[in-house]
Amino acid sequence: MIFSRPDADRIRDLSRMRRFMPFISPRRNDSLVFYRTEIELDAANALLERINAKRSADSPATLFHLYLRSAAIAMHERPGVNRFVAGGKLWQRNHVAITFSAKIAMEDGAPVSTIKRIFPAAESFEQMVDSVLEELRARRKGIEDRAEKEVKLALVLPGFLIRAGLWLLDRANRWNLMPRSMIDDDPLFASLFVANLGSVGLGAGFHHLWEYGTCSMFGVIGGFRRRADGVEVMNVDYTYDERVEDGLYAGITLEQLTGRLEDPESLL
Repeated sequence: MIFSRPDADRIRDLSRMRRFMPFISPRRNDSLVFYRTEIELDAANALLERINAKRSADSPATLFHLYLRSAAIAMHERPGVNRFVAGGKLWQRNHVAITFSAKIAMEDGAPVSTIKRIFPAAESFEQMVDSVLEELRARRKGIEDRAEKEVKLALVLPGFLIRAGLWLLDRANRWNLMPRSMIDDDPLFASLFVANLGSVGLGAGFHHLWEYGTCSMFGVIGGFRRRADGVEVMNVDYTYDERVEDGLYAGITLEQLTGRLEDPESLL
């Protein structure tokens, strides 16, 4: 086994219990914690109206952009949630990567594309919005990234070869043998995976984590609704791997993410 990885650093100053948890619960889905948040949207909507008054009508900033911005800041400021377990060891990811799913067209049967993006700490909100929109436009034009091309190629193989290939990739990840090029392109090697079900009119819900890859947190964004007091809100439901950090730390992080969206000037 190689003792270093291109995407993370080994964490050594851990309590005995934290080091032992991957052996008690060797699978992510044995270690799930579920956490629901409710976000008030009035301040965010007002901010977006001001921002979009200065932007092109075909490139608007959206509430989803504000959410991505808040999530990225949370993971830079609270790195304990940006960790993963591989090979029974705990690793600190050396960047913030968020994967999100997007419908190529708003119609039944339209394919869903997954987009993985690195979120540098120093980039501005405007830079992030423009970059995300550019990536979405490319996918809607049919431009595939490397991961999609690899999946397309794999699906021409018989099932037993696909299973064998995934087994080898999983072992390579456990033994720290995955090359950076494969990690960088794979959407399941991410800090957070986000599904925006609100964009298709659905409510939030809790999603499992994949055993393959290194993603330790999944967030599902629900649609907008009016509370009895007239305030517009949305729910975001999270599933995370408790082995990477305790529930209190993760809960505080997610509440801070919510707080930034409710005071969105802080995201600029």
